[in-house]
Formats: sequence, C-alpha cells, structure tokens
Amino acid sequence: MTLSFEKHTLANGLTVLVHEDHHVPVAAVSVWYHVGSKNERRGQTGLAHLFEHVMFEGSQHVTNGFFEPLQRAGGTLNGSTSSDRTNYWEVVPTGALELALWMEADRMGWLLPALSEERFNTQREVVLNERRQSYENKPYGLAHFAMLEALHPDDHPYRWPVIGDPADLRAMSVDDARAFFSRFYHPGNASLVVAGDVSPDAVFRMAERLFGDIAAGPAVAKVVAPPMPSIARRVYLEDRVELPRLYLAWPSPSLFAAGDAELDLAADMLANGKTSRLYRTLVHDARIVAELGASQGSRELQGMFQITATAAPGHTLDEVHRALTDALSSMAERGPSASELAREQVQAEATFLSRLQTLGGFGGKSDQLNAYQVYLGRPDYFDADLSRYLDATPAGVREAVQTWLTPNTPVALSVVPQGRGDLALADSQLSEVR
Repeated sequence: MTLSFEKHTLANGLTVLVHEDHHVPVAAVSVWYHVGSKNERRGQTGLAHLFEHVMFEGSQHVTNGFFEPLQRAGGTLNGSTSSDRTNYWEVVPTGALELALWMEADRMGWLLPALSEERFNTQREVVLNERRQSYENKPYGLAHFAMLEALHPDDHPYRWPVIGDPADLRAMSVDDARAFFSRFYHPGNASLVVAGDVSPDAVFRMAERLFGDIAAGPAVAKVVAPPMPSIARRVYLEDRVELPRLYLAWPSPSLFAAGDAELDLAADMLANGKTSRLYRTLVHDARIVAELGASQGSRELQGMFQITATAAPGHTLDEVHRALTDALSSMAERGPSASELAREQVQAEATFLSRLQTLGGFGGKSDQLNAYQVYLGRPDYFDADLSRYLDATPAGVREAVQTWLTPNTPVALSVVPQGRGDLALADSQLSEVR
C-alpha cells in the first residue's frame, strides 16, 4: 500500500509534503526538525529536549502558549524529542489549519524574541523535575542512563540521555540556548507535512505565505559517530527495587540498515509476547523470570539491541544470564522456524497498516511521511520499509543474530536492591550514573 503525497520545497529550504485524505474534515500538521540529543556536546546536554518544552510556551506573536488557542479551535497537539529528531504535531478541524500553520511558522521564525531568561529558567526547572519524577525516583529508572554510558565510547553522541545531565542543564545559559536554536531550528533543517481534508495547491500557497520569509539558517553538518566495537563489559547499579533485573545490550545496525529489520523480528521472536521463545521457557515453564522484553533500538547513527529480564523471587541473575545466552546461541545456530518468522511478519504488517489508520499524532500518516523524508529524503519509502520485514528469511535472521549478538560480547547491566551488590553478575563494576 502506497502512502501518496505531493512535495514542494520553499526557497529557504523548507520541505513541504501534502497527503490528501477527505474521509473526515480534519487536517494533521507535523513538523520535524532534524536535531536531537546527538547534536549536542558534553557540557551542554539536554538542550534539544529543553526546546521541546520551550517551544510550547509561546513565541513573539503567540504570547500565551500554544495549547490554549489550538484546543479552543478543537485541536490536539503534542511533541517529542529523540536522540535524532524533534517533532511537533497538531490535529485540527480543517478550518483551523491556517491557525496551526501560522503558529508553527511563528515559533520557527520568531521564537527567540520571546525567549526571556525567566521563561528559560522556568522550563529548565520543569525538565529537572521531569528527570526526577521519570527517572531518578522511578524503580529501574536510571538503568537506561547506565546502559548508554557503558555501551558507548566517551566521544559517542549517543552516550548521554535525551533529557540531559542535571549539571549541564543547571550550568547552561539562555545565550547557550539561543545559539543552539539558531543553529538547528530553521527551514533548512525542517520538514513540514500536512495530511487530511486539504488541497495540495492551497497548502503550498499557505506554506509559502507563512514560512517563506523565514531565513534558511546555517547548513547543519552531519554528525559522525566513532566506531563502536563490541566489547564485553559488566556493570551494576543499586536502586530502590525488590527484584534484581538484568539488561544485555549490543551495538546493532542503524535505522534502515542491513540487519535492522531482521533484528527487530528476532527481538519479538525471542522475548516479546506469550508466544516468544523466552516467555515460554523462562516465564511460563521454568518460572525463573518475572518480566521479560527485547528491542532493536533503531537510531540514525547506530542501533542498540537490548534484552531485559527481571529475576523471579528465589532465582539469581546468573541463572537468568545463562538462560538468555542459551536462547541466543540457539537462534544463532539454527535461526527461527518458518512458522515463527511468518507469525512475526504478520504482526509486523499489521503494525505498519495500523499506522495508516490515523492522519496525525505519533505514528500517523503525517508522522510516517516526515520520518522517511528526514532520515532518507524519500517520503515514498513506506512500501520499501514494509518489504524489509516481509522479505526477511529464517537464514537472514540467523545471520543477523550471528553477526551482531555474539554471546561473549554484550554489555551486561545488573540492577540490584540497595546494599546488595553481591546479587549482580560476577565481576561487575559499580556504575557511576546517579
């Protein structure tokens, strides 16, 4: 199934994509900026995520924030930041499309006049509080930070979390933020998608009128990551938890690269859902694991394949580690069965098609078009992306597991109750993440 669109590029570099869908009288707006935490540097981490907050607070001509005007018009809106991109979206009645686009243009071109020291300081405190609530005071909440640090070399742009380091956030100034915004949040580093009950020609005219006078901005240099050799390492973290948990992680293929789809399928076959290999053997039968999951974390520069398993009461992380290693060895030696792979391919196709059921928001049609445009410059990549999964073979999955998930080279992170470092895997070093 193709995802139709028309494309136009403004003179200032802004890419504009339009997808027509006249089933309901609504329009979805999606703006992606090709900037995330990987574009930061040590000492100034967290700026991309901080701007996700700041850009909802208002701009030169939208003085009271973005939520109230759009919600009053019947719209919904949100945004998010990852290591690779920042996105904002609105879904509004078609009659409110110009309002949504005008507001997006105003914060793209006229945010800095409204970025006062007071607003900056307020949103910085919001982010620090978010970090405390979502990570520091949440069971196992710092595990992701510890894994990023253990897996990536010192100079790797994925080493720090998207939300940033508290010391960096406290040390940065409003001038640092203004410089970061000027470098990355401009038409030359952005893509706009409008999907829904709209006319492409009308949208292109509106985009030209509202965004056309915004300066293109400086060229953004491509981020280059240093090599990530797979080197076995064991670390542990003490936390306010009851049950020890084990995380295994490997460097893996980047988004859309060879092996990426195969490892995504392998993650589901190994540990996601009640039909997965590890659920049947470790949760249902042996009952040595209480919780289980796996993922191929696909990112622009480098992926991260991870398996997570919480030991059941009365069982150790060493038992869990041996069981996970055995399961990976089996997958590497024999690969999945044809029926296993076929089941996951059906699920993958269903997931892809479900994204086409909504116009906007996270994962809808507008979001998909923007993802393919920003990462590949190919908004028509939907069918090719789905084919990566449907064309996978048992031999291809086996080869990907053999190549990337070697049993003797994962980073192993043990999260154990406070004061119980003895429950971690043998020879683990204490993580310095706090």
